[in-house]
Amino acid sequence: MEQVPSEERPTPGTAGRPETPGDDHDPTTRQLRLFLTLARELHFGRAAQRLYMTQPSLSRQIRLLENRLGVPLVDRTSRSVRLTEAGRTLLPEAENVLTAMSRLRSRAAEQSRRVRGRLVLGFVAGESAMPYTHAILDELTRRHPAVSVELRLLTFGDQFERLADDDVDAALLRPPLPPPLRTMTLAVEPRVACLPSSDPLADPAVGRPLTLTDLAEHRMVDMPASVSRTWWDDWTVNPRPDGTPVQYGPVVTDIEGLLTEVARGRAISFLPEAARRLYPRPGIHYVHVTDAPMSSAALAWLPGRHERPTVAALLDAARAVAPPANTPL
Repeated sequence: MEQVPSEERPTPGTAGRPETPGDDHDPTTRQLRLFLTLARELHFGRAAQRLYMTQPSLSRQIRLLENRLGVPLVDRTSRSVRLTEAGRTLLPEAENVLTAMSRLRSRAAEQSRRVRGRLVLGFVAGESAMPYTHAILDELTRRHPAVSVELRLLTFGDQFERLADDDVDAALLRPPLPPPLRTMTLAVEPRVACLPSSDPLADPAVGRPLTLTDLAEHRMVDMPASVSRTWWDDWTVNPRPDGTPVQYGPVVTDIEGLLTEVARGRAISFLPEAARRLYPRPGIHYVHVTDAPMSSAALAWLPGRHERPTVAALLDAARAVAPPANTPL
């Protein structure tokens, strides 16, 4: 049997009576939550138990809510509790208010977590045009619109130095990368041979992919001394599988220089498959090489750099859009 303490029982004519001057007359979200729980249970004892409060305290809050709204919400008797007509009418409105408040708090928390500041993202060659780069930057902007991103072109010769010197916060590079760089793989694709159109092997009439053996007598474009030899030997597949060393030709520092030297017929190079789309140039032809190693693209940063809010935000965005199989190297 529902027992309502005498001091909590409604007094005729009290609903809608003005409260003590200076009191806030607007219902609180807590009072609305208590009302919703009581409306579900229709029993002060059970509702109070669910709310981890005493029955008199719950009854007092419901009475306060009724006074603030100016209408009775529940009919109380010693045997039952039921919603009044006003209670039934206002119940969905109370639910809407609580839903809106929850959404407001969620949006406020989201705003508080958003990062602000400037991020300098370096890139080599055509990495800024790749789909994964656009996906990462779009995700970063969606999550943290107050982060401004500057894209900075790096050369083959200074890509690692500018990252180490903190000229850029992170960079889109092509492994293998020297320690102590940390990397996250973004994509993997085949390598192609970049040949001058005048080369007999570039003739479409050949009609077949090439092998490293086919290219054994070709000179490869070389890099300046500032470039990691391990990195460039990997790209040129030096030495070849049979132990033959690669013969090097002219030195270049960036992709445009590389393409120019190839088009002039002075050397060849290996490039990622995406070069077909990114660098269609007069005098150049791309041919698939069946036994060349695959090429990977990576987001690179120095240890400790991930503690910067902008870099952490970039890494989170990259993880969100990178394929599940792409894990840190």
